[in-house]
Amino acid sequence: MLTATPLLDILHEDDNLLVINKPAGLVCHPTREGELSSAIGRVRLYLGHAEGRLVNRLDRETSGVVVVARNGAVAGELGRLFGQGAIEKCYLAVVHGHIAADAFTIDAALGRDDGSPVAIKDRVRDDGAPARTTVRVLRRFLHDGLECSLVELTPRSGRKHQLRIHLAHAGHPIVGDKLYGADEQIYLRFTTRSLTDADRQTLVFEHHALHAWRLQFAWRSRTWRFEAPVPAYLGEFAPTE
Repeated sequence: MLTATPLLDILHEDDNLLVINKPAGLVCHPTREGELSSAIGRVRLYLGHAEGRLVNRLDRETSGVVVVARNGAVAGELGRLFGQGAIEKCYLAVVHGHIAADAFTIDAALGRDDGSPVAIKDRVRDDGAPARTTVRVLRRFLHDGLECSLVELTPRSGRKHQLRIHLAHAGHPIVGDKLYGADEQIYLRFTTRSLTDADRQTLVFEHHALHAWRLQFAWRSRTWRFEAPVPAYLGEFAPTE
């Protein structure tokens, strides 16, 4: 059950776990801008201590399910579980273009993009780490004349920026993606707070349209399944009619 507090949207809470619905635009790791500026900072304020540890992490602009261990023992157990890839994850995204196939798999190794001025940027490369993503098209639609598709994504590996890179590699970048979209210079201007009106028009809206929708795993003799409600911006961008 989703519980809203001034600090967090809580999907689940018990003695071991705190599961939150992270909003787009909030970083996971601590920043110099205070505890309210990061998910972990807000978690620790809510718990009243510094024992909470993020078990999984999302990019700043990706919204959705984040699991928090309330103590070190639980963090160790879940860290091993997540590290073994024994987690089922499902994302929603809005991408550019009407994807022709209803379902397909992207198998493309990932590694550093040495030709990019952006230090954190990766790309598809033959000598990279294996990565696989399955894609299912849920809907094709027009948004102010722009062809878009709403897709369900299941990562079969856990590489940095995997979904974003794979979709761009397939010719259907995520709408609003500043780094893997039309021009990586938009990302650089974003980091210096110098986005232009033309940049904003290219991006369509403020954050990239990627949402960590569902997460499921088996732990301590039961199956745990968490689902974060689809955010309004994503629902409005992908109308049902």
